[in-house]
Amino acid sequence: MQNNPLPRQADRTAESREQPWIIALALLLLGLTAVWLWVTPSGWWEKIRLLGYAVCHQIKARSFFYHDLQSPLCARCTGMYLGGLLAVVFQARQGRKGKFPPTWVMIFLGLFLVWFGIDGINSFLHFFPDLGIGYEPSNLFRLITGTGVGLGIGAILTPLFNQTAWANWVNRSFFEKAYAFPLLVGLAALMVWGVYSQAAPVLLPAMVLSGFSVVFLLAAVHTVLALLVLNRSNLQLGWRQMRLPILMGLNLAMLQILLTSALRNGLVGNWAPLPF
Repeated sequence: MQNNPLPRQADRTAESREQPWIIALALLLLGLTAVWLWVTPSGWWEKIRLLGYAVCHQIKARSFFYHDLQSPLCARCTGMYLGGLLAVVFQARQGRKGKFPPTWVMIFLGLFLVWFGIDGINSFLHFFPDLGIGYEPSNLFRLITGTGVGLGIGAILTPLFNQTAWANWVNRSFFEKAYAFPLLVGLAALMVWGVYSQAAPVLLPAMVLSGFSVVFLLAAVHTVLALLVLNRSNLQLGWRQMRLPILMGLNLAMLQILLTSALRNGLVGNWAPLPF
């Protein structure tokens, strides 16, 4: 029995139609990146720090430092974005599973979200010391609660991406085995310990990763949105077919970073961390 050549011909035709858009979006991405590099202050570390400028207050007292280099994100956002990245990488190695986490995992992550909110409010109240309300905030609590919420973001974003992108996604959870989620939490605890210890071999790479994880996670969210807008849910079989939505996601992420950074700079008049 001979294979039907029509599906392959249809795929090649679709790819040829998309090729001009792929080239245009690649050039646009280069252009947006060039504009961002041009408008932001010079210096290689300043560029990395300013990846977080669009999403984080970067208050110095609430951030980690490697000598005189400030992290792109505050302690809470460092945990959130690194936790999200860790959860995505942990799940990505298990294939195209698209079922959301089981109830007990969602409850655990929900408790972290509640703690995140309580600790965030407590930290905010300490801008007004005369109130005398709350407990003494710390970067350790900020890092832990941010990491917990980051795990939740990654635990939901990864199956959402898979069930939106792939035609052959699998209706199974990444955490169907009892040890999987505790293992992820253990890895996150090691990450928290390494970052909070501020040991150079861990802290500096973590700071760099936290900056680039902003682009990665924003692009992942925008890629899911691009798939929905393009009406291409559950149609892709491989990464080659994902080029167009991924480029759309990257462009939207860079545009968000650029516009949000420009808005903040226009409001405060500088590229520095907020001076609280």
